[in-house]
Amino acid sequence: MSHSSLLEKLDILVIRFEEIGKLITDPAVIADMKRFVKLNKEYRDLEKITVARNKYKQVLTTIEEAKTILDAESDPELREIAKEELDECSQQLPVLEEEIKLLLVPADPQDSKNAIVEIRGGTGGDEAAIFAGDLFKMYSKYCESKGWKVVVTSFSEGTIGGFKEIIFTVTGENVYGILKYESGVHRVQRIPVTETQGRVHTSAATVAVLPEADEFDVEIKESDIRVDTFCSSGAGGQSVNTTYSAIRLVHIPTGITVQSQDERSQLKNKAKAMVELRSRIYNMEYQKYLDEIASKRKTMVSTGDRSAKIRTYNYPQGRVTDHRINYTIYNLPAFVGGDIQGVIDQLIVAENAERLKESEL
Repeated sequence: MSHSSLLEKLDILVIRFEEIGKLITDPAVIADMKRFVKLNKEYRDLEKITVARNKYKQVLTTIEEAKTILDAESDPELREIAKEELDECSQQLPVLEEEIKLLLVPADPQDSKNAIVEIRGGTGGDEAAIFAGDLFKMYSKYCESKGWKVVVTSFSEGTIGGFKEIIFTVTGENVYGILKYESGVHRVQRIPVTETQGRVHTSAATVAVLPEADEFDVEIKESDIRVDTFCSSGAGGQSVNTTYSAIRLVHIPTGITVQSQDERSQLKNKAKAMVELRSRIYNMEYQKYLDEIASKRKTMVSTGDRSAKIRTYNYPQGRVTDHRINYTIYNLPAFVGGDIQGVIDQLIVAENAERLKESEL
């Protein structure tokens, strides 16, 4: 794509950016909260493009000015300065163009949302539950390093440790856009604590990451919800197990059931359960979008098909392999300790390359 045609695309978007800037100060727009939230998101996205476009224009101008000086100027000092600027800007230009092309490719509109994560022990019995617990610890430490907040909504403990199932929400900046790569089957190869003969076993746990739906995304009628109360189970103090503070919500039209038992207050548990219910209803539609892109992007096979094996944790070899991009690292202790950013970065790079290829920019 030529400089002029790229600038033409950017100039059209800058006009839209200025239009939205005026709209979000209009009292009528502010009063329509759903529209206001949507326009604010578009404004933030276009702001990044506008900043990149201004930088791109400045680099192109500097290149032209430096070439003019080199053609017309005989002063050695001025020519040396112009040559340095030309070299520097010529190196910046292709990098800037790649950044702009990525900004022009429509991102997943859910990326900026918070996430609901569910981890379930799969094949492997007690060992699978222990592994599910290890994955929860791994994500908890990773989220802590990112400054994200983790809140458990429900869990079922394993017989000898870990979790048969644990569901939690993660709140922060661009949470879903980063954690979505973790959806799929995680396989572990190690000697279980229950193994008496020292044999290596293979177990698995499934991870599903869903974008948390905003109130504006889904409207649910109270008449469509059945509310059940029950006693909470597990740790949480003496009163937790004796009061009917846990909440189960059943959405009658879809049959979707969610529950929350982590809070002492019935109202707080109901609020948490409503967030999860809204998100699960929203995800029924969102899944259609994932199915559509899963066939195009190998990095997204996990979210398009949540039964796909995405990663193996091999303890005897200290190895972690991500099967989507054939990427292997040999720092398993650090990885399960929450240092997973390196693999996520590789997945983002691979997906960005595929997004660019799709768009043919």
